[in-house]
Amino acid sequence: MDTATTPTDAELEVERRRGRRLRKSRNYLTFVLFVGPNVALIMMFIYYPLIMNLRFSLLDWRLGSSTARFVGLQNYIEFFTSPNGLEVWRVTIIFTVATVAGAMLLGLLMAVVLNKRLPGRVVARTALFSPYVLSGVGVGMVWSFIFDPRLGVMRFFFEAIGRRSPEWFNDPRWALVMVIIVYIWKNLGYAAVIFIAGLQSIPSDLLEAANVDGASRTRQFFTIVMPLLSPTVFFLSITMILNSMQAFDILRIMTPSGNGTNTIIFEIYLQSFGAYQRAGYAGAVSVVLFLTLFAITAFQLRYVQKKVHYQ
Repeated sequence: MDTATTPTDAELEVERRRGRRLRKSRNYLTFVLFVGPNVALIMMFIYYPLIMNLRFSLLDWRLGSSTARFVGLQNYIEFFTSPNGLEVWRVTIIFTVATVAGAMLLGLLMAVVLNKRLPGRVVARTALFSPYVLSGVGVGMVWSFIFDPRLGVMRFFFEAIGRRSPEWFNDPRWALVMVIIVYIWKNLGYAAVIFIAGLQSIPSDLLEAANVDGASRTRQFFTIVMPLLSPTVFFLSITMILNSMQAFDILRIMTPSGNGTNTIIFEIYLQSFGAYQRAGYAGAVSVVLFLTLFAITAFQLRYVQKKVHYQ
């Protein structure tokens, strides 16, 4: 009768190592099967175009031309030193600050009102949020009729107060005001819904304790509600700044040629696909936009987040 040979410690260690290698190989294969397609798509549609855009930004290249001339950083220097580039920065800053601040302030006011137990508040919340999910093209077309100085609703409003409707589409100053109003209206509901969620997350016992201590509603709002809303404000500030700096659809519909509404993203479109067709210069401007958005996000995450009070 044969007796089974007892494996030695060295043989057991070899088997354990072999088992660990086999498990690692299986885990790695599973990881590749699940993550590989996503990584390939990200590399193909995000990083490859980004690298190619960096290359184009160093060229003097007209869209559709078969030849290009290497100019180094000349496109970047032109954007930061030319009057047109400085005007683009001015319009972008005004548009971003106005739309973000306006939507957040009005959204907070509407959130405070709609957070109360009022009849029909669900319908009101839905109506307030619905413009945010509407097509920017449709919104731009509707508001173009509203601002029409001859047939639009705004003309009757100005006539009622004894004034003449401004030339919204021809005057660069009024054109910028016009698109700011439309973007605030469109993003107002988004800010309000996020603020409502933040208000509902505040513990009611804190407000009840402050009420017992005799604190007024105004004092409760600024000393309790606003500090506890800082995570919501932080989230909205990041998302809305990024969205405003990339706003395009309504600008393109309401002011097709720019005319005072040339934000950075709109300038990229006009320079590349408009009358200029300067693909190399547009590539440099898009790189500047990417770096600007990256810097803003990094600054907010690094410094602004320190002032956020989490529960």
